[in-house]
Amino acid sequence: MENTTVFWEKHVAAIRQEGVAVTVYAKRHGLSLASLYYWRQKLLTVDGKAASAVHGKFVAVRIAQAAPPSAACTLILPSGLRLEMAALPAPVWLAALEQSHPGAR
Repeated sequence: MENTTVFWEKHVAAIRQEGVAVTVYAKRHGLSLASLYYWRQKLLTVDGKAASAVHGKFVAVRIAQAAPPSAACTLILPSGLRLEMAALPAPVWLAALEQSHPGAR
């Protein structure tokens, strides 16, 4: 069973890292789409409860105050670390930050 889990963990991680659709990945690697969806969900579950960070889903964002694109930006990580930047970073960078630090605001 452990070998099976490791096998699917590697594929689920690869999908997340590549940022491709599950259907595209499954077809490319000759995997059962149903099995891939099953294992992705199984691996995103912790102690029978859904994990807090589910990749590939929309995340609600609340904008407290609209500002011009060139305005300064402050991001606060769950650890309390504040990142102050001269401008709003690229959406790709923000998405990578959310994946590595779920709950950043």
